[in-house]
Amino acid sequence: MASKSAIVIGSGVAGLSTASYLGQNGYEVTIIEKHNQAGGRARQYSHDGFVFDMGPSWYWMPDVFEKFYNDFGHKTSDFYELIRLDPSYRVYDKKGKAVDIPADMTELEALFESYEKGSSLKLRQFLKEAAFKYEVGINDLVYKPGLSLLEFADLRLLKGLLKMDVLTSMRSHVHSLFNDPFLQELLEFPILFLGALPENTPALYSLMNYADMSLGTWYPMGGMHNIIEAFVKVAKEQGVKIELETEAKSILIENGKAIGVETTKGKFFADVVIGAGDYHHIETKLLKPENRQYSNSYWESRKMAPSCLLYYIGLNTKLHGMKHHNLFFDTDFGLHSHEIYTDPKWPSNPLFYASAPSVTDPSVAPEGKENLFLLIPIAPGLGGDDEVIREKYLDIMLKRLEERLGEKVKEHIIYKRSYSISNFVDDYHAFKGNAYGLANTLSQTAILKPRLRSKKVKSLYFSGQLTVPGPGVPPGIISGKVCALQILKDSKTN
Repeated sequence: MASKSAIVIGSGVAGLSTASYLGQNGYEVTIIEKHNQAGGRARQYSHDGFVFDMGPSWYWMPDVFEKFYNDFGHKTSDFYELIRLDPSYRVYDKKGKAVDIPADMTELEALFESYEKGSSLKLRQFLKEAAFKYEVGINDLVYKPGLSLLEFADLRLLKGLLKMDVLTSMRSHVHSLFNDPFLQELLEFPILFLGALPENTPALYSLMNYADMSLGTWYPMGGMHNIIEAFVKVAKEQGVKIELETEAKSILIENGKAIGVETTKGKFFADVVIGAGDYHHIETKLLKPENRQYSNSYWESRKMAPSCLLYYIGLNTKLHGMKHHNLFFDTDFGLHSHEIYTDPKWPSNPLFYASAPSVTDPSVAPEGKENLFLLIPIAPGLGGDDEVIREKYLDIMLKRLEERLGEKVKEHIIYKRSYSISNFVDDYHAFKGNAYGLANTLSQTAILKPRLRSKKVKSLYFSGQLTVPGPGVPPGIISGKVCALQILKDSKTN
């Protein structure tokens, strides 16, 4: 019989990771999940032979996934076939020109050189610095629980921080090396999803460019949900139980200590409770006011990463001009960023992203048909995401798709479904309908994020995109491990 027990609220990547590490260390773990399948934002659904991944579609940082599987005696290939995409993705520039970003570094340098003479050597320098940031950031910094500044009182880290460019902006860093506007936007594009303008984001995050250009863009055959299926298998191997269609209603507290969770299917009791769902929702809806760490004004002052306007589309034909990932930067990058972060509003002329996984993976669409995923990043908290506005933006994207591809798209749609702010709120209790979590600004980093361990309630912990280390699938994996290790550490001292 297990000596300790834990309840995890939410079966997204962070929840599954937390549960697996606790289960591996002797805890009897139960995950409670609102939906009828595990995965959180990485859920999947099917319609007439089309298989749609509902959330994450980029597979970056394959080393983080591999480390997770290795921790449980597995490797990635035990669960799915992982292939590197080449080109990594296609970008449409302001002239409407299609530019393929090659996986091969020599070819990538040649591409840079074609835009700006001498830029290939600068790219080497840029990625060498980014590699150091990745190595220190992903292997050291992100594994800190963010509970005390003393965590960073380490000679290696202190030396590293001097080279991490935490006080230089991404905009300044990129523009100091590259003059061509297209190359500048190409290197700044990952920042669009981190939650701040390039001029307000630390140059530390050039580590994302290393993940993109050096480590590569990958795809798990069968779809991104294969990651969730793999994580569920790992969790169950550790004895974790997953209770689906079971929504948390309140956290049970006795003498200042979390002792369980009341759900739509009754009460579950445990020694430790982990909130791996939306942090804001868990704090403000599942806890009484006296047990909350953060005020409403605190939450309102947080800078959030974007939300999204998403479309899942089935076509009755193949599109000959599509790559797996396609970025439509054929409009004003600065204006769209401004309308997300500085003056939040529905975008006047949006950039957008189109993914056609069926280009790579025939299993996600019927033969001769195309699976299409469209995304516009938008400001969180916007109102009015009704069918009228959703149709408006779908028409905008389809028109530009048809212009750039030189192919008919709209007339070939046989299935469509939209998903936006109100859906994120309904399905995930997402604060302001955000899709990606907290913005990665300097004032919301490490110890300045919402705490992994509650200050008010004993044995209550958190993992996921609103706490350390931050948003994204790889950080979610790491968050689960960091949370579990902190619980194990605390259990030895209590």
